[in-house]
Amino acid sequence: MGAPKLDEACAASGSIEPISVRIPTAVAMTGLSRSRIYELIASGEIQIAKDRRSTLIIVSSLRETVRRRIVDRDLQTT
Repeated sequence: MGAPKLDEACAASGSIEPISVRIPTAVAMTGLSRSRIYELIASGEIQIAKDRRSTLIIVSSLRETVRRRIVDRDLQTT
């Protein structure tokens, strides 16, 4: 029969993981301000896709940006 289709796999897991989100969702996901999200877009740290006037943030890029900012408290010096 072959591999299950993506729609079937998503239905089986009960959720669909987005590959992109709009700015307000990215703000809610990260806790970063809207202006900080735009700064990270301008610097190239967060990848986007444009659809007409909509800005879509690539979720994997957003997660990687946050992951790079995780602070290891054992490495900090006071």
